[in-house]
Amino acid sequence: MEKQDKIQWVFSSRNNEELAERYAQWAKDYDTDLEQDLGWRGPRCTAELFTKYVPRGAKILDAGAGTGLMGVTLAGLGYDDLVAMDLSQEMLEEATGKNVYREFHRAVMGEPLDFATDSFDVVMSIGVLTTGHAPPSSLDELVRITRPGGYIIFTLRVEIYEGGGFKEKQTALEAAGRWTLAEVSEKIPLLLKKPEVYHQIWVYRVI
Repeated sequence: MEKQDKIQWVFSSRNNEELAERYAQWAKDYDTDLEQDLGWRGPRCTAELFTKYVPRGAKILDAGAGTGLMGVTLAGLGYDDLVAMDLSQEMLEEATGKNVYREFHRAVMGEPLDFATDSFDVVMSIGVLTTGHAPPSSLDELVRITRPGGYIIFTLRVEIYEGGGFKEKQTALEAAGRWTLAEVSEKIPLLLKKPEVYHQIWVYRVI
């Protein structure tokens, strides 16, 4: 299967069970396929904003950590209190080998998360809010588990911001006084081999 076809194959998953199974099959080759062959630069671009808002020593949840590429990037910048969460056990097993996370949790975005309210200083979700993945409702739980004054940082595919219900959810959370927008990036092609696919990086401060 071609590398770009793997992305479409994952995006076309009909439910979370199929999504988890497809990531299980992809886990061993994921890093090479995504970084070297597809030119994924989500972690590097996100880190530029992340360091602007998040001090070292912050307790961070990587929601949808996958194989741990974002964790490796942050560990290299001096962040050492990282918790990984993903729906795929096989992807988490790959992340374990990176030796940058202190905890691993299998959980599904969009479902209730087994973390106490206000558990984290920062929750990040990189490459997860995309086609066929986490729904807009997943943001409610991310806000719940982030302490007041903490940050939620995520990438979001441009076409699903308006077409996938995220604009309405993000606006509703702001109107309800749950968070306030700190910054949003320009539209960026985070996959260099798919320059027609744009993302934005969003930074919200929880209230």
